[in-house]
Amino acid sequence: MKHLSFLLLSALSFLAQAQPVKSATSEELIERLAVPFANTRSLTARNLEPQPRSLDLVIQFEFDSAKLKSESKPLLDNLSTALKSDRLKSIQFKVEGHTDAKGTEAYNQNLSLKRANAVVDYMTQQGIEADRLKAEGKGFAELLVPEKPLAMENRRVRISTTQ
Repeated sequence: MKHLSFLLLSALSFLAQAQPVKSATSEELIERLAVPFANTRSLTARNLEPQPRSLDLVIQFEFDSAKLKSESKPLLDNLSTALKSDRLKSIQFKVEGHTDAKGTEAYNQNLSLKRANAVVDYMTQQGIEADRLKAEGKGFAELLVPEKPLAMENRRVRISTTQ
């Protein structure tokens, strides 16, 4: 029964993460990014490999630019606070920039990398150590909604644990 409950909770967690996050408290971000089982010593959790966690965020930029819009800064501030928490402070993260499919592959690859770097720069200004964050541009290689390549949901920043 415990295993069934765990599987059900895992499935619900996956579904909740499918939509990019527009706003969240630092506590909510900690829960979504903290690696489960990291501090568990029980016999049943001992053999489980913690899986990397990722979260898609709606981060707005000026048109055709890597300049962050002010309405995205509260979410990034909460993310910075979360990354400073005891549960996340020893974890490294990858910051991925994603675009929709409008424009050329090369152009979107470059823009997505610039946007990922802009997020990393902002977070380091908020006190996150630069060596904990790695920026990566994905362009439109990993569309969140492939059946709608121009959908707004494809334009996002994903943050993932790397250890």
